[in-house]
Amino acid sequence: MSTYLRHGRERSQGWLRYLTAVGAGGAAVALSAMWASGPLAAGIGAAVTAVYTLVTDRVRPQRSAPREAGLLLTASGRIPRFDQVDRPGLAGVHPADRHPDHQLAPPYVERDVDPELRQALLEGGFVLIVGESTAGKTRLAYEVARLCFPRHAFVCPLARPALAHALKVARRRRRAVLWLDNLENHLGADGVTASALTRLLQGRPGRVVVLATMRSQEFRRYDAREESRLTGSDRDAWRAQREVLHMAVKVRLERRWSTAEQERADAHRDPRIQLALGSCDRFGLAEVLAAGPELLAAWENAWAPEANPRGAAIVAAAVDCRRSGLRRPASRQWLQDFHLPYLAERGGPDLQPEPFAEAMQWACKPAYATSGLLIGNYSQGYTAFDYLLSAPRLPPVPDHLWEALLSRVEAADAYDMGLLAHQASQLSRATAALERARAGGVAGADFLLAIAVGDRGRPREAVRSLEGIVRHRRAQLGPRHPDTLASLHQWAFFTGEAGEGQAAADAFGELVAETTAALGAEHADTLAARHQRAYFTGEAGDTRSAVQQLRELLEDRTRLEGPGHPQVLAGRRSLIWFSGLNGDLVDAELQLQELMEDALRTLGPDDPHVLAIRSTQADFAARAGRVREATSIFTQLIAERSRVLGHDHPHALHTRLQRAQGLMSSGRSEQAHQELAQIVDDAARVLEPGHRHLVLAHRMVDQLQLP
Repeated sequence: MSTYLRHGRERSQGWLRYLTAVGAGGAAVALSAMWASGPLAAGIGAAVTAVYTLVTDRVRPQRSAPREAGLLLTASGRIPRFDQVDRPGLAGVHPADRHPDHQLAPPYVERDVDPELRQALLEGGFVLIVGESTAGKTRLAYEVARLCFPRHAFVCPLARPALAHALKVARRRRRAVLWLDNLENHLGADGVTASALTRLLQGRPGRVVVLATMRSQEFRRYDAREESRLTGSDRDAWRAQREVLHMAVKVRLERRWSTAEQERADAHRDPRIQLALGSCDRFGLAEVLAAGPELLAAWENAWAPEANPRGAAIVAAAVDCRRSGLRRPASRQWLQDFHLPYLAERGGPDLQPEPFAEAMQWACKPAYATSGLLIGNYSQGYTAFDYLLSAPRLPPVPDHLWEALLSRVEAADAYDMGLLAHQASQLSRATAALERARAGGVAGADFLLAIAVGDRGRPREAVRSLEGIVRHRRAQLGPRHPDTLASLHQWAFFTGEAGEGQAAADAFGELVAETTAALGAEHADTLAARHQRAYFTGEAGDTRSAVQQLRELLEDRTRLEGPGHPQVLAGRRSLIWFSGLNGDLVDAELQLQELMEDALRTLGPDDPHVLAIRSTQADFAARAGRVREATSIFTQLIAERSRVLGHDHPHALHTRLQRAQGLMSSGRSEQAHQELAQIVDDAARVLEPGHRHLVLAHRMVDQLQLP
């Protein structure tokens, strides 16, 4: 008989009601097991059948504080061994349609990467499986690890707040697997850190293993080119999370199944697998077993009148909660409140929407008894099935959802929302969320908030905040701690952005010496400080020295990072810019065109580096007297920067000013005056008084008013 596992922080109100529900049949037994699999486990979809709703919504658990709160436990309240976790759903595997013999999961089909994963696990340490949603990551991890470590303790935190306790439990155990399914949910404020993993794994090869999974979409957020999208500012929190990923041995799992995998699947003769094999020309087998395409189609079709429009709106709200950065389930009440604007936008009463309870039942109903559009229950809350997050043509998260969500989340959730918004250049959202996180005492929120404030166009305010952060970090951590150096980097950067170019160049000169001594001459932070020293040296007027510094830096960076690295491309742009200012404009334009071709091939058309290169091309065209060409490029760039960075981003405002300059130079003064009036209003609303863009705008207005 299976070992019944439960949440380490819940007990039912009474065994009588619990046993009555269980006695409803084998489906309810399977259901209760899935209920225990955790609020962040992506594979508890089968738990939301009608019987499941009866168990979870009406037999609501009471809170208690057992010894191992927040972890997956046996019925007796103990950490299970891996061989006791005898159903894949308990580890977060998306369930599949039930077989007549009542087993919950289809037979496991060996994947091509099984030997690679097995070797990585036996060598010990931190192993991360990366793949698209419903590629089969969690099932692969479960089957291989359970085979390798049947007697190891299965330490599974059910939510990020339980992570610190899970690390302590794993350290205490002689043998343990720390299970971090959907690793992205365990990063961020109060999340896993590189230092915590080092302490856990140090000196214990093979005895303690950290096994995690992560969707490709989330993993790509930590690619080197993503760092280059962050407007040149160091992202301390982002780097800390990336450092965790760099520790891991990565095993990549393809969504589409190979011919060999399909042949092994066919040999099982399981009816569910046979049905899925028929769609392998379009989808991955695990994807079909988890009903991803079916669920996506059901969501899209539900908006029709008299279908399930309210249910579709609820799902849309849940999807956007996750896209906003919420890493934990949303409550039933939240979804009831949040879905109303989505429904109204599609027609409201004209759609003849179903009652809310019926809509929730529809959204949670599994496709082919696998996973529902929503996963969860009344007490734990609900999350959108992760396959939906990759749906094509998803619109931006609307303000009504984002603002309503921020008003209700905890401070740690607000930090996650702020970090994600900042990385997406949604600076007003970032500052609002990070102010909430800072007020709640989240570690590091003050630092990231200062950066977001500076990026938004208030560099002097950022400098004032960073001065205090630098003092605090020097006192608490020491002058050469990486966190202290990171805060010094940001302080120097925004000093330059505030118009004090020479002071910034001097500060970065000192920082280069400090980072070289503390981190090494080839460390990324040292190279970044050298770039900023050269840039602000040029901005302060010494363009020849800037060119020399950049040439030396590019030699080192190309050797260390390769010619296609985003920061190498950024260094080339700076070098071309200052070379052009030195007078060789024709050669600079030729080099810039070559750089644009390389950047488009490496980064894509929407990367901020590519947009910056396009801006430099327009500026050079204007300097060469090709005003009409420059104005045309600036006009196009306004639309591109507004779409990628936001209409009020300082870069977008500056591009609008450059277009107005082109209009003035071509004699279109009336049109330039109209546009400048709007720019001044927008800039005054966003930028701090005295910002260089505001100063330029007022100077241009004065020029137009001269007789």
